[in-house]
Amino acid sequence: MSKKKKSSSHYISNEDFLKEMIIWKNSVLEALQTDEPIPPVTPYIAECFLEIALNLAKKPNFVNYPFKEDMIGDAVENCLLYCSNFDPQKSQNPFSYFTQITYYAFLRRIQKEKKQKEIKYKYLKSLDTRGDLSQYLKQLGISEDEAEVYEKVIEETEDTKTTNKKKKNLELFEEE
Repeated sequence: MSKKKKSSSHYISNEDFLKEMIIWKNSVLEALQTDEPIPPVTPYIAECFLEIALNLAKKPNFVNYPFKEDMIGDAVENCLLYCSNFDPQKSQNPFSYFTQITYYAFLRRIQKEKKQKEIKYKYLKSLDTRGDLSQYLKQLGISEDEAEVYEKVIEETEDTKTTNKKKKNLELFEEE
């Protein structure tokens, strides 16, 4: 019987990625020694950054966000910013290194979007208390059905905050 080679299902070859990173790092070191500008990453390295971000965005914990393109853009930007920090003498796994950078870039974008959403809901809630919400939503061209959804979300946000405050107060009370 002859043994068949396993076909690699990985979308990035870690060996090729490492070789390319070493070549690029050496060119950066040469440029620093000769006071030349730092060379940009190679097209292969940039493609690897993009592939990592695109494939991580397909994972179940990131797949349904409407701002996925922003997440991918942030991730590639962070990889480009921190690629000079990769040290081939410390790690032989650039795929893992840049996947971590991408993962945390995604988390930061999600947090930013949550904060923006909360600011938007607070603003809408302030309009609601003055009675201007329905007028404001009409100006935006939002139908009455959609306006009801906004109002429900605002109420849910307020209910969640109240519940969280009650939980914190209960925890503080139990600690005493």
